[in-house]
Amino acid sequence: MQHTSCTEDRIHHALQRCLHGLGRDPSSTDTWTVGLCMNRWSLEELVNRDPGNFLILLQQILKRTREVQVNSEYVLVAPLALMFFSTLLRTPYFPPDCTLLKEACEIYHSFLTWPEPYCSVCRDLLTFIQQELKAPGISYQRLVREEQGLTTENHPRKTITVLLMNPADVPKEYLSIADQLSTVEHSQRDSYITLIKHAYQCTFGTKYSLKDIQKTLESKELEELVEIFSASTEILETASALEDSDKSREFVQRKLGELREKAGIPAENGNTPAGVKSSSTIQTLPLPIAKCHTYHWDKDNFDVLNEILHSECDLPPNTLAEPEEEELDDEEEDIEDEVEINNHRASTFSTTSKDSMFSTYSLASNCSMPSALSVVSGVDSDFCEDMDEDSRHEKQSKAKPKLKKRISMLFKSKSSQSLRRTESLGNPESKNNFPVKSRSNSLPQQACLMRAERQSLKTTCFRRRPFLSCDDDSKATTLRVVVFGADQISGKVARAYSNLRLQESGCPRLTRYFRFQFFFIPVKRNSSCPSVPGSFPNSVPDSPMRPAAPMELNPPGLEDSTNDIAHYIGMLDPWYDRNILSLLNLPIGVLCQQASKIETDSFNNSKQRLPILADMVLYYCRHAAHTALVQLYQAELTLAGGERRTEVFIHSLELGHTAGTRAIKASGPGSKRFGIDGEREAVPLTLGIVYSKVSVSSRSQWNNVEKVCTSVNLTKACRRPEELDSKMECLQLTMTEVLKRQNSKSKMGYNQQMNTTQVKVDKVQLTGSNSTTFAVCFDQDEKKILQSVTRCEVSVCYKPENSILWRFRRKRLFQEQPPHPEFCSLLCLPISTFSGALP
Repeated sequence: MQHTSCTEDRIHHALQRCLHGLGRDPSSTDTWTVGLCMNRWSLEELVNRDPGNFLILLQQILKRTREVQVNSEYVLVAPLALMFFSTLLRTPYFPPDCTLLKEACEIYHSFLTWPEPYCSVCRDLLTFIQQELKAPGISYQRLVREEQGLTTENHPRKTITVLLMNPADVPKEYLSIADQLSTVEHSQRDSYITLIKHAYQCTFGTKYSLKDIQKTLESKELEELVEIFSASTEILETASALEDSDKSREFVQRKLGELREKAGIPAENGNTPAGVKSSSTIQTLPLPIAKCHTYHWDKDNFDVLNEILHSECDLPPNTLAEPEEEELDDEEEDIEDEVEINNHRASTFSTTSKDSMFSTYSLASNCSMPSALSVVSGVDSDFCEDMDEDSRHEKQSKAKPKLKKRISMLFKSKSSQSLRRTESLGNPESKNNFPVKSRSNSLPQQACLMRAERQSLKTTCFRRRPFLSCDDDSKATTLRVVVFGADQISGKVARAYSNLRLQESGCPRLTRYFRFQFFFIPVKRNSSCPSVPGSFPNSVPDSPMRPAAPMELNPPGLEDSTNDIAHYIGMLDPWYDRNILSLLNLPIGVLCQQASKIETDSFNNSKQRLPILADMVLYYCRHAAHTALVQLYQAELTLAGGERRTEVFIHSLELGHTAGTRAIKASGPGSKRFGIDGEREAVPLTLGIVYSKVSVSSRSQWNNVEKVCTSVNLTKACRRPEELDSKMECLQLTMTEVLKRQNSKSKMGYNQQMNTTQVKVDKVQLTGSNSTTFAVCFDQDEKKILQSVTRCEVSVCYKPENSILWRFRRKRLFQEQPPHPEFCSLLCLPISTFSGALP
């Protein structure tokens, strides 16, 4: 029997608690799981008490990782790798005879054959370990340098953290913590001293006294201190570029020894009398608080980030106003991943598997449009982004390099069809162009396709990617955008991200200097209105995909605001669910209280206490290195005056009585004067509804109905594990239909019989009959309600691509190019997660 110390037993138990319950059924509502999000924080508290505890925890993690490998416990791979990463980052010193890192390389190397995202997480960890073997402590040095803005001539990278929150939607305690993070300042002098001390301790251990180093460096001028810091940085960076790890460590030891003599740092045991053992010990140097900027934000744009550009980049105004000569084609950047060419469900929303970013649609020749409809496929659709029309006109008038223009014309597909607005969904002029045939096993085709072209096999390649590149390492500054809020705020982020893309396409400003990372922290918008699980009492399961008794996280209509997007990300990434989403279950008093730990702040020699929420936010920003792509949707609206608008949403679109009720509630005191009626008292609307229904067979079935409804709501179907498959991604169409209405001359009309129907759809068009107008609300946002709408067309956000550039970038991934391909990108919002989306 192996004997262990009390500390080892406690660390082992704390580690097991961190992993307990990961991957459990999301429908589980056990109350005793509320505090699980605190286990990782508690484990770090325990380890920080003694520098030797870091090695114990690393040993325990490797032991548990071996068990995971033997038992094939997929869900625990990423959490264990992340905990190994964060522990190794803070480990102050590895003795020369310690073999933990080499053992870790052997263990995690075996996970490279596992599917995504596990192999990617382990690959990143192996790269991190190799860097530490060559230059001890270099990852700590890089993180602190970037977060504190300590740049050198050869290493100008910086990381800026921006906290965005709306005071009306978050508790005042959150605002207080954000202000506390923003007011923390560390002098550059103290930061230089700490990093130099860290470099010597990670390399030599207790050979040199940190007190002597501190005393020597404090006596030097700032210019000399900067030279010593720059020299130590170059030593570590040069060593990390070498091939052999043993030679790299010898190089670091030799060069740091020479730098010590040049800087006048005392030799080993310099202040210790002969024959007396050195009293210097290993010290834990905590990670300093990252520099943060807090802004009160409730807009549909990121204009507030321009202040960061002026304050942090120190650029002259005329530099920011000059457009680049070369057109910024940020949309050609995509997520690097494997390619899988399969025949997926023939639908606009058919995308790819979680470990693939491509899908292929084969459009057969013997196909025609469905009865009374001239709808189109995802590429040939009328649902092309109207928001891009202005930018396209600007790009056409803008002078382009001749070589690029010639190349694009050389490889331009002659068979490509231009989009025709006159042949949009439901246009009566295009209904009789071709004979109507029954076609249940393929997509409805565009009515304008010529007979000769329909005889040729055409292939459409789709890929999921963000609007803007989030993996471009060429930019020196990384901008972390941390947003607090519920689904209403996530909708603002989606629209702001879409507007940012349009602004940057013409004259790049923010994307010219920043690499964006988006972080989403859910907050209960109205804490006094708890979540009430349940379902519609009169709902009729109109889709075979829907179970008989669903358990929904946030049923529509029961709350003013939901957190479905955060729950969706939590189902994709269990570690996000455990450490970020579970914060919703903690009382605000517990989450925002000052931490019990007291860390010695080496920058100002004072005691500093960090709130638990602040610690969680910094952990999320530092370790969430993978993105989950959340699909965006667009609604093309036609107003009563004939004006056409295109709006973007991410979670929900509410139409009719639901949108009107939300507008009345947002009027504040005026809501008492207007009164808020229920669905029974609502005035029904006669709507023509055309939708593409998603079935179990993974095929689309078009339906054209006319219903008398009080409300029609579209919500992202993301509440059940089976809805995580991107090939089955769809919207939940909820129609509250009036079956019988009682009208009276003396009393207000009353909807006597009502029925709620839910259908999974991937495209829908709603038209008011007889000039009927209705209100539309996006993402539960009271400030995003449009009145007097007569027509609404909803589909995914996508954009046709330049096929030649796509071929050049993906040529190595295809054994054989598909014939006459069409290229189209499904545009998504990248949210940073710990492991990315699970397969």
